[in-house]
Amino acid sequence: MSRTGKNPVDLPKGVKVDTTANKVSVEGPKGKLDLNIPHGVNVEFKDDKLTVTRISDAKQNRSNHGTIRSRLANMVVGVTDGHKKDLEIQGIGFRAQLQGKKIVFNLGFSHPVEFDVPDCVTATIPTQTSITIEGPDNVMVGQIAAKIRALKPVEPYKGKGIRYVGEFVRRKQGKSATK
Repeated sequence: MSRTGKNPVDLPKGVKVDTTANKVSVEGPKGKLDLNIPHGVNVEFKDDKLTVTRISDAKQNRSNHGTIRSRLANMVVGVTDGHKKDLEIQGIGFRAQLQGKKIVFNLGFSHPVEFDVPDCVTATIPTQTSITIEGPDNVMVGQIAAKIRALKPVEPYKGKGIRYVGEFVRRKQGKSATK
């Protein structure tokens, strides 16, 4: 039995759940999320708890058991509190500006880089060198943050680029003149 999968998911007040044979919808104050349930896993809603069980001990069913339970728990957290990723920009002259639903970056290229923010997440820029991505779906929040980070990955010699807040970048020494 999966250690993660056997624990039920507690639902706080204000969260509504709708389960069908192969789909679970979770709705709360921050939004609504849907999850398709694969064959071999059952989700039951009883006494303000979601319980995930598997039909058999087939390898794929065992793999899906804990994964589905974790995804459901993340959905519940997302519709109540939301998920958030913080990014920071390091480098002289590197900055970001929010223009409507676009983020315009100056990252040392010959042109400004524009990034369209999808409707499912919100982007805020408290300072020119910090970006906050928020939304109910942790997969989309992480994916958008990773796409922004990929615009200018941190280079190891000077540490310039876009990184997550608190991310450690191992620095390299670089060349030294020898005679």
